Amino acid sequence: MKLAIELPSAQADRLRAEAARLGLSPEDLARAALSDLLSTPDAEFEKAARRVLAKNRDLYKRLA
Repeated sequence: MKLAIELPSAQADRLRAEAARLGLSPEDLARAALSDLLSTPDAEFEKAARRVLAKNRDLYKRLA
């Protein structure tokens, strides 16, 4: 998927500066940041997972 976005000049400058500092192109840095954002589970999923893990903690210890 190809995506084009327009950033305010201050954000574009910061993106270019951070990309240069990391030795990346601005496009690669934006792609990595978006990938990281999209791969993070949402808050409801994390809440449910913590509840299940806490509920089954003793079982997991016995199985380990």
